[in-house]
Amino acid sequence: MREVAAAIVCVTACGTAGTTWVAGPSNGSDSSSDPRSFHPPEAPAAAVQPRPVTRIVAAEPDERERLREPGAAPEPPAGENPDGTELGMFRNTYYNFPHQLDYRGPSVSLFDTQCRPLAAVPRAFHDTLCVQGSGSLASGRTVSFARRDCECARLCPRSGQKICFAELDPNAFPWGRGAAGTAIEPLRSVAVDIRVIPLGTALFIPEFVGLPLDAQGTGSHDGCFIAEDRGIKVVGQHVDVFTGRVALTKVWDARVPTNQGVTVFVESPRCPRDE
Repeated sequence: MREVAAAIVCVTACGTAGTTWVAGPSNGSDSSSDPRSFHPPEAPAAAVQPRPVTRIVAAEPDERERLREPGAAPEPPAGENPDGTELGMFRNTYYNFPHQLDYRGPSVSLFDTQCRPLAAVPRAFHDTLCVQGSGSLASGRTVSFARRDCECARLCPRSGQKICFAELDPNAFPWGRGAAGTAIEPLRSVAVDIRVIPLGTALFIPEFVGLPLDAQGTGSHDGCFIAEDRGIKVVGQHVDVFTGRVALTKVWDARVPTNQGVTVFVESPRCPRDE
């Protein structure tokens, strides 16, 4: 994957949950008071080229178990890491997809980029949506970040920005839209600093291998992700995993706590792409 070469060199040499939808300057981590806080070095700006976003080819459960057996997977060339090219230790956080029906209280308006009202929603839902980036209205419609600095919009308390939203086809974007313009997917999409990892890059994160695929604890994750989102506080060596549901976020956070730190690999043979 030659498109990530410049970013890999930078990370090697140089080398906030849920704020995952718009690039912009950062004042640093908002978790400095957390005793678990992990602060990797911030990578300086570098020219990187995004690649088209394609899907990970997921192995069937029986195949995943077979590949875990000694000698089952193809052996990499001598001297190469079977997990791929290591970028180092990254801060880990999680973000969700809020639903209007889960919120109550005083109403405020969501606006589109023309300052036309999209919906009246509980203020608490707005204040979560403007951080998470995408969510579902009571009508079933999906809304997602469209533009910041909208004069008509309510101020987002956590980011200090005024956000306008776009209404999306819930069939095409059931979980919202990422910075790559693609439909994001729970437990597959991650937000990154695109100066470090270009959008469209496949990532292997071994700490997440074997984690459950739902809040009931069933299934087994393969550790493969795609960089297809970014965030105002996703800076430097930081991956923000889209978990979708709050209940699942709690399960993953209990297993791999926020800010614990995870190892990120690119060009991993464990994560084949649907080119």
